[in-house]
Amino acid sequence: MRKENTLVLILAGGVGSRLNNLVQSRAKPAVPFGGIYRIIDFSLSNVMNSGLTQVGVLTQYKPLSLMRHIGTGEAWDFTGRSRGVKILPPRTGAKDSDWYKGTADAVRQNMDFIKAHPSKEILLLSGDHIYRMDFDYMINFHRQKQADVTIGMMVVPKSQIHQFGAGITNDEGRIIEWEEKPKEPRTNLASMGIYVFDTEYLLGMLMENRDEIDFGMHLIPRAIERNNVFAYPFHGYWRDVGTIQAYWESNMDIIRENSGIAPEDWGIRPNVEAAVTNIADRPPARFAAGSSVKNSMISAGCVVEGEVVNSVLSPGVRIGPGASVRDSILFHDCIIDKGATLDLAILDKRVRVGAGVIIGHGNDKTMPNRDHPKHLYTGITLVGKEAEVPANSVIGRNCIIAPQARSKDYPHFEVKTAESVGIIEKD
Repeated sequence: MRKENTLVLILAGGVGSRLNNLVQSRAKPAVPFGGIYRIIDFSLSNVMNSGLTQVGVLTQYKPLSLMRHIGTGEAWDFTGRSRGVKILPPRTGAKDSDWYKGTADAVRQNMDFIKAHPSKEILLLSGDHIYRMDFDYMINFHRQKQADVTIGMMVVPKSQIHQFGAGITNDEGRIIEWEEKPKEPRTNLASMGIYVFDTEYLLGMLMENRDEIDFGMHLIPRAIERNNVFAYPFHGYWRDVGTIQAYWESNMDIIRENSGIAPEDWGIRPNVEAAVTNIADRPPARFAAGSSVKNSMISAGCVVEGEVVNSVLSPGVRIGPGASVRDSILFHDCIIDKGATLDLAILDKRVRVGAGVIIGHGNDKTMPNRDHPKHLYTGITLVGKEAEVPANSVIGRNCIIAPQARSKDYPHFEVKTAESVGIIEKD
C-alpha cells in the first residue's frame, strides 16, 4: 500500500553554473558521470530500487538533453499502466515570472500534477546528487514519527556546513532549529536535499504564501516553527557534485579502493538507449600492445595505445601511441593523438587533442582561473565540448578551453596557467 501512496518529484531544473563548461549545453543532472552514467541516473535508480512508480521530473535550464536521456523512463522500469515518469517544464508564457523562481515555486507550479496523482506523501529529491538510498526506510520513519516533514540528513565536517542547510535536533530527532548555509555553524548535521512531506500539509503550505519560493530558505523554517519536522539519519556515500572539484573527486572515488561508491553494486542503471550511439552497439574496449592501464575505468568502444592512469574514460575514447592520461575524466568519443600528455583534466564530448599537446603543464595548482576563480582552483583544466587543441600546444593548470574552440583561438599555441581560450563569461 505504501508504494502506491507516495509520489516522487525530482528537482532537475537548476543552472549548475559552478560546473562551468560542462553545463553550457546541458542541464546539470544530465552531465555524464562515471563513464556510462548521467548524474540523474542515481536518483532515478534509487527511486526504481525502492519500488516507487510515479515520478515527476521538474526541468527548466537547457532541458533537451535531460528529456532525451529520460525518454519514456523504460530504462528504470517506469513504463506500464500503473507506473510512469513525467517531464514537468515550467509553465512558460510571455513573462519571466513564468519561470521557476525557486524550489518551492517549482513544486507550486505543478500542483495540478500532484492532485492528478493522489498520494499520502510526496518524496522530494534533487537530481544532481551521487548516492544510494532505499527510500522505504525513510518513508516508514516519516510515518512512525507522524511527521509533517522528514528531512534526510547526515553528519559532515563543520568546515563544510556553510554549503548546506543545517538542522539542530532534540533527543527525539525532531528538528528544533534551522540554519540555511550558516557562516558560523552550531551543528554538523547537514540536509541532503531529500524530503518527505505529508501531501496535504505541503499543498497547504504552498498555498499560504506564494512569496515563499524556496524550501531551505522559507518552507522548512516555517514548518520547524510548527514543531513537527524530523531528521532522518543517513549513513553512507552521498555527494553533491555541483562544483568542478566535487565532480572530479566523486569520479575518482569510483576507482579508489574503499571509497564507498559502487554504482554497479548499487543497481544504478544508465539509459544506454538514449545515447547518440548505443553503448551496447560499441565494440569491447581494445588495448594495443605496449599500452598501459592502471587503476582506471575504461568504457566500451575505447582504444588505448598509450598510458592511462587513475582516469575515467567514457565510451569511444581513443588514446594514441605514446600518449599519457593521468588523473583525468574524458567524456564520449574524445581523441588523444600520439605523444600528447593530459594531467588533471576534464574533457567534454568529442574533444580532439593534437599530437604532442601538454594539458596540465607546470607545478602551480593553486593559482585560480582568472575568469572563474571559484570554479577552478586546484589544478584541474577544463576543455569544452567539441573543442580542438592544436598539435604541440601547451596548456597550463586551472585553464578553461571554451566549447568548439579552434586553432585560431590559441595565442602562440600556449595557454598559461589560470588563463582561458574562447568566449568565457566571467563570474
